[in-house]
Amino acid sequence: AMGLVHNFRLITTWNFWGWSSSVSATPQPRKVPGGSWEALQRQKRNWVWNQFFVLEEYTGTDPLYVGKLHSDVDKGDGNVKYVLMGEGASSIFTIDENTGDIHATKRLDREEQGYYTLRAQAVDRETNIPVEDESEFIVKVQDINDNEPKFPDGPYTAAVPEMSPLGTMVVQVAATDADDPTYGHSARVVYSIIHGQPYFSVEPKTGIIRTALPNMDRERRDQYVLVIQAKDMMGQMGGLSGTTSVTVMLTDVNDNPPRFPHKPYQCSVNESLVVASEVTRLKAEDADLGPNAEMDYHIVDSDGPGMFSIITDEETQEGVIILQKPLDYETKNTFSLRVEATNRNIDPQFLTFGPFSDTVAVKVNVKDVNEPPVFTTPLSKMVVSEAARVNTTIGTVLARDPDSANSSIRYSIDRNTDLERYFNVDSLLGVITTAKALDREVNSVHNITIFAIETQCRGWSWTFECSKWKNWKVCYKSKRLFASKFFIFDPSQVGRGTAVITVMDINDNAPVFAIEYETLVCENASPGQVIQTISAVDKDEPPGGHRFFFSLASPATSNHNFTLRDNKDNTASVLTSRDGFQRREQALYQLPVLITDSGSPTLSSTNTLLVRVCDCDVEGVPQACGAVAHTLPAGLSTGALVAILACIFTLLVFVLLIVMMRHRRKEPLILEDERDVRENIVRYDDEGGGEEDTEAFDMVALRNLNIMRDPKVRRDVTPETPTFFSYPPSTASRLAYKMLPDNVLFREFIWDRLKEADADPSAPPYDSLQTYAFEGSGSVAESLSSLESLSSDSEQSYDYLSNWGPRFKKLADLYGTMEGSGFFS
Repeated sequence: AMGLVHNFRLITTWNFWGWSSSVSATPQPRKVPGGSWEALQRQKRNWVWNQFFVLEEYTGTDPLYVGKLHSDVDKGDGNVKYVLMGEGASSIFTIDENTGDIHATKRLDREEQGYYTLRAQAVDRETNIPVEDESEFIVKVQDINDNEPKFPDGPYTAAVPEMSPLGTMVVQVAATDADDPTYGHSARVVYSIIHGQPYFSVEPKTGIIRTALPNMDRERRDQYVLVIQAKDMMGQMGGLSGTTSVTVMLTDVNDNPPRFPHKPYQCSVNESLVVASEVTRLKAEDADLGPNAEMDYHIVDSDGPGMFSIITDEETQEGVIILQKPLDYETKNTFSLRVEATNRNIDPQFLTFGPFSDTVAVKVNVKDVNEPPVFTTPLSKMVVSEAARVNTTIGTVLARDPDSANSSIRYSIDRNTDLERYFNVDSLLGVITTAKALDREVNSVHNITIFAIETQCRGWSWTFECSKWKNWKVCYKSKRLFASKFFIFDPSQVGRGTAVITVMDINDNAPVFAIEYETLVCENASPGQVIQTISAVDKDEPPGGHRFFFSLASPATSNHNFTLRDNKDNTASVLTSRDGFQRREQALYQLPVLITDSGSPTLSSTNTLLVRVCDCDVEGVPQACGAVAHTLPAGLSTGALVAILACIFTLLVFVLLIVMMRHRRKEPLILEDERDVRENIVRYDDEGGGEEDTEAFDMVALRNLNIMRDPKVRRDVTPETPTFFSYPPSTASRLAYKMLPDNVLFREFIWDRLKEADADPSAPPYDSLQTYAFEGSGSVAESLSSLESLSSDSEQSYDYLSNWGPRFKKLADLYGTMEGSGFFS
């Protein structure tokens, strides 16, 4: 059998390999079929391997001896070779193939891997044939205390209410040790507090932190930082330790009552303060936080009942005093209040700390301001008849100055509320009168705004009355003095009142048909048949409601076609009086209806009802109404008539186009003489009429463009009057002009332009761009245009062209001898 030699223990009774064994089990008989017993032969049992052990963190230089494998087959002659396989084989663990010794070649760490599973086998060295079955064993890494405790959840943050009793649990800390908890005390941890005494303590075994002092006050100190230590080896000497911090926050409780820092409060407010506005703010101080500092304010006493109220600003916890009624300095200018502040959330266990409320006196002083006039009745309701004449008095508004000065009041109407200017108001008395006729049907209610403006007298004005004397000296000596007051209007002191004027109705509108009726009667209608029911409307609104009366107007009372029946319910029925209506005879009947109302005075109107005769089916449904259409003459259908009209229209369009084309051909194709051809592009789609065509194009416009124009004409603007060119009189003059050097030519040209601009009184007083479309006449390449003959260096004379007859007259005019003298004419 293969045996194992441990590096720490010598185990002589263990058998690790199942190749051979010296231990056997006692055989037991077994029963065979037929009822007989068969004696069992002794058999070898399977071997059970124990573990190899190796220390972690080995620091020696030589490989660490783990153990030894041996097989009974190995006689020591070297024929058996040992082979190691599995986790870490060859890389961590090696085996001597001759002796079976196992060594660890690397430093092991139990916290990384606690054990390794290996397989071993003995084989024949030459044939590699196994001489023993493969077997598996475990190499376990033995732990040493090489890891300190650690707090995986640290650092910690905890909270405990202030004023907590002694021993109140704050938080529990926990440390872990990576060492083997089943081997020795390497992983047994105890806790202690290093920093944080005497306020807190920690339980050594559980790590629970508790308060060590009672009644800790957050308002004095609200945060503590503790240092907790965890040490292994049960805290003994040589153990490893780790620390963590614990931040303990004291949470707030309502242990402080509110207190007003200032007593008493005093404030001032204008009497013009609007109702529901803020008067002042006051705040009671509370050292607590959050809900524990929330307060409610109450007015417990006041010499002005109902004048003020107080609310709590939830964000600032201030008491806001609100005005509930208008202030009047002239009536009362001082108010005294008593305000109480009470904690909203009171903790019963802290009632012994004192009453959680406080009171303060508040004095409100009212300041006098110049107030606008006040209407005695802000909303005045008035009525007026729509028949009222102009300047009819409707009512009166009254305003007063609330100040002690009691200034005069002037009234006016806000014309934005009376755009049509239906009303006027007396500026001194406030009497409202009509300014124009009213119409209830246009506007039944007028809602106008009345301005009351405060005026103040600032002095007297003395004037002379001299309307009867033209001589001022006589007027002065007469000493006819008149005094008048100076008034100043303050636009900011304007009072506003509203006058609602209701226009009362009168019967001034006659009734009319409610709608435009379309009445049809069948040709086969029988007498007495109702063909239409009519009703009426009236723009007036009588108090008792409308009552209309219907009848036929006098021209139709004796007609034999239709009758009218008043239904006594503001409607009337139209009935037929006969039968046998024929569209061919009369297709439309006009029936005048007289409608009378019951107003005072009574009004009426005549409305015409149109009745059309229709061809109806047997059920009385109209099929065709109105006059019968006349037929066209025989032999001429509607289609033929349309075709004839279309042909006539086409011929008219064709003739119009021909006339327009002839008119366009007669239009001249050249520009006006005063236009500069250098600044225009002329397009002409006409071939011309040969040498006899003298109207196609005026070649004079293309003569030598170096000739100066009128120097009085501006070049930076388009000329308003035409300018004309004049030309040298003879060929010698043209040659002399051509022989001038270009620099002289340009110098004279630019100099003339400069003098022209300087002498022009309408020229702008600033630099302007002058366009000089002037090329000169010194090109070596010459001109390729046949139109530039006058600018070429050719000395050929074309005077003979005038002898060739009228056909060459145009060319003779262009290229013949020109009149004039000088280089520029």
